[in-house]
Amino acid sequence: MSPVISGWRKKPEVAALRDKAGSFVAEFRYHDRLEGIPVHDEQGTHDRPHDLTCLYRPDVIDPVLAALGSKPWLAERPRLAIFLAAEQGTRHFALTADDQRGAAMRESFVNATGPLVMRILFPEASMLSASKLDDRALRHADMATLDQLARKAGADQALAGSLIWSDKELGWIADWRLAMNGKAYKWQVRGVSFDEAFRVAMRGAAQILSGNGQPE
Repeated sequence: MSPVISGWRKKPEVAALRDKAGSFVAEFRYHDRLEGIPVHDEQGTHDRPHDLTCLYRPDVIDPVLAALGSKPWLAERPRLAIFLAAEQGTRHFALTADDQRGAAMRESFVNATGPLVMRILFPEASMLSASKLDDRALRHADMATLDQLARKAGADQALAGSLIWSDKELGWIADWRLAMNGKAYKWQVRGVSFDEAFRVAMRGAAQILSGNGQPE
């Protein structure tokens, strides 16, 4: 499984490692995100997005991570239930498994799980309704309540968030919450696409759950 590194981008030691990064990798592969979709423009494959997956040599990468104050995350990933309130102008809703308004966001969120091998699910609208949790109530719901609902939905715990469009920021403002071992964690990103907001959510959750501390 892939390592999770906390705060490594700002460490001066990373610059010295870049030139020999290839020596840490046992093998790598590319995955075409548009696999199965025929080429449909003049530029062909040049504009097709790909994911790069690297498989690291544990005997080499583990000491590197330790030197950076981090460690690999070898445990099975927990399944997270996503409790998200979205707002854009007068339009607002809770992201659920069965509401068409959130179809694009659900697809984007699932795509964000891939690089970190995370697993997520979305609650049914009926569950939120029975719990009297509309999008406004979700923003203030305590994590203990959401964790209980997550387990009821078939997940291990909850990842809660709010996503608000800002004309001033020219993008979304996303706030995320997750509880682990009795501690509540919060992190935020501003002025981004919702694709990036969900990637930030997944990276932050992975950092916390892997024992690497508070997301930046």
